[in-house]
Amino acid sequence: MPKMNLSHFEAAILFALFASVVLGVITKRTDAERLRYGVRCFAYFLAALLGLGWLMKLGHG
Repeated sequence: MPKMNLSHFEAAILFALFASVVLGVITKRTDAERLRYGVRCFAYFLAALLGLGWLMKLGHG
């Protein structure tokens, strides 16, 4: 089986994708609501990822 070598950023995006899918599926009733909520959660995860990344970059100088 081939090994996956992911960077921290790629692993975080993969986590955001899977977490958004799960949150969309378990929290909403209709497919349209699930899709909208999943996409919104994914966008929030990415915004937090980029925002915290920049904060850490600025903190290290």
